[in-house]
Formats: sequence, C-alpha cells, structure tokens
Amino acid sequence: MLKIDKELVEFLCATAKNMHPDEFASFLREKNGIITELIFSPVSFFGKTGSIIDWNSLPIDRDIKGTVHSHPIPNTSPSEADLYFFSKFGKYHGIIAFPYTQETLVFYSNRGKHLEYEIIDSEKRKF
Repeated sequence: MLKIDKELVEFLCATAKNMHPDEFASFLREKNGIITELIFSPVSFFGKTGSIIDWNSLPIDRDIKGTVHSHPIPNTSPSEADLYFFSKFGKYHGIIAFPYTQETLVFYSNRGKHLEYEIIDSEKRKF
C-alpha cells in the first residue's frame, strides 16, 4: 500500500487551493517507503486547462517516484492526457480535485489503476 506523509497531504491541499482555478503539477519524492515531499520542476507551466512539467529538468534523484496534479473541477478521474503521462514517468500518480481535501486525493498506478493509500503522521514516526 502506498504511504504518504500527513503534513505533505495538508501542504498539497493548500497548494491546490492557492493555485485554483489553475491546475498545478509536481513530482513526488519517496523516502523509506513514504511519500514525503513535493518537487517542483524548474520548467513548469500551470493553467486553467492543464499543466506542463518537464521531467528532464529534474535533478538525478532515484527517490522521485511519481507525480501529483490538481483538477480544478470535482472529478478525480484521469484524462487521456493524464493516462499517457502516467505511462511515461513514475510508478504512482496523484490527482487532487476541487475542493482540494484529503477526501478528494486519489492515486493511480502508471497504468491508470486506482491505488489505495495510507496517510502517515510524521509526528508519530520514529526515525
């Protein structure tokens, strides 16, 4: 099961709300089996109808395992363009839909299959 840090989920919700009505997109870094960080590409374009992010501009980092982007409508289903992108980069991909809450965050595999996830409270983790 995919695991994501609670503080990151809160940050993701806030970022999507701040970007609304534009879509935003970023990459996901995983450490010790938990998604812990958003990585923004230095070559990114965000707009009302989509986002463009360039994975070629990222640093070499084996911990970057997927992507996340917002849908400024209350629909978490991936579009055809989303599914194409999923198939090209990473192993999991999040979509957070309006109104950008924990309940509207959904993850998919690189083949578009729905993935279950668990939110981990970093305050309770031991390092």
